[in-house]
Amino acid sequence: MKFSNSPKYQENPILKESFEFAINIIFYSELLEENRKLMVAKQLIRSGTSIGANIKEAQNAESKADFIHKLKLALKEADETEYWLFLCENIDNYPNPTGLIEKLNGIIKMLNKIISTTKSNSLIR
Repeated sequence: MKFSNSPKYQENPILKESFEFAINIIFYSELLEENRKLMVAKQLIRSGTSIGANIKEAQNAESKADFIHKLKLALKEADETEYWLFLCENIDNYPNPTGLIEKLNGIIKMLNKIISTTKSNSLIR
């Protein structure tokens, strides 16, 4: 998948993964819209693309505490996105979100690791 050619994305795995995930969420949401699943599509677009937006915003944090706060917001959005994807996966007449849950789980693991590492390298708890 093509993603931003910016070195910021190429050199930062969490930015790259969250950007690619947002693109996949947009494509999946378009599929939901084609199947007239408009409410869930709207929710997925909002939470699924917000993950990467919060991660991107964290890159310009004013402090370690601000950095952690923004990544925790991304984690909250990831949890909400996971909820919507689980719903889609478990409703028979919804398109299967093939691969999206697994990709999201990888992002969640990365976020948790970054947050815990940042906390352990500072006085922030």
